[in-house]
Amino acid sequence: MKINDRLREDKIHISFEVFPPKTDEGFDNVIHAVDEIARLEPAFISVTYGAGGGTSRNTAKIAAHIKNDLNMLSLAHLTCASSTKTEVREVIEHLKSLGIENILALRGDIPANMAFPSADRFRYAFELVEEIRRHGDFCIGAACYPEGHVENEHKEDDIRYLKQKVESGVDFLTTQMFFDNDIHYNFLYRIREAGITVPVLPGIMPITSASQMKRSQELSGTVFPRRFLSILDRFGSSPTAMRQAGIAYATDQIIDLLANGVKNIHIYSMNRPDVADAIMRNLSEIIKC
Repeated sequence: MKINDRLREDKIHISFEVFPPKTDEGFDNVIHAVDEIARLEPAFISVTYGAGGGTSRNTAKIAAHIKNDLNMLSLAHLTCASSTKTEVREVIEHLKSLGIENILALRGDIPANMAFPSADRFRYAFELVEEIRRHGDFCIGAACYPEGHVENEHKEDDIRYLKQKVESGVDFLTTQMFFDNDIHYNFLYRIREAGITVPVLPGIMPITSASQMKRSQELSGTVFPRRFLSILDRFGSSPTAMRQAGIAYATDQIIDLLANGVKNIHIYSMNRPDVADAIMRNLSEIIKC
């Protein structure tokens, strides 16, 4: 089954994200976390992608485990900036051989000290989308940025590039994390006005520590609202209190989204089945409505 088919179902869908280990030694721990998250019966589980080497190979292995061993929808991430076109094509064919039907197409971060763009690499995500589409009947997802991509000065450029990406063959979009739902609602209004009609899954990141907030801000440039900063200021020095407050904040975001008609939500719980479980417990009756 493909994710775009699942998203057409008239029901609430909650999905989760995991990341592969940096070394093969951590593989079993990640598989254990995946198995625990799968017990929550999410709509699908996505697996992030590392630049080359064992990390990227483990993305395919974990996605195949989710699909073939757990009998659950999996979404394999694929980035192109850190790999040659030949390497990207090999990964696509490998995913196809494993029976993976869903790919999240991303440009990814440009490696330091690498000449970019170069003729042997895809420069933009839409080029990767077109390449995946040429290789088979995949369901293709892509990223979008409610607060604007850090490399684009104007939001109008963001939407123009996003429309180009969607028109290249994207079936659904997943947003970068955000912490103010009004930003998401305004973004939806702008892209719908621009003619982008594919499903958009809001990405929710439960922040459970001060260090996690710092990393998130460095990676995405997201803006934390005053309400969240107050929570961090009050509870950030207590790991257990901050974990509970972060889960509560994420739950509140999700409840607001659901109350406003959003039915598909992606949670960046990463390899934390305890966090995923806590959120699902908070939503246990709500998702039945």
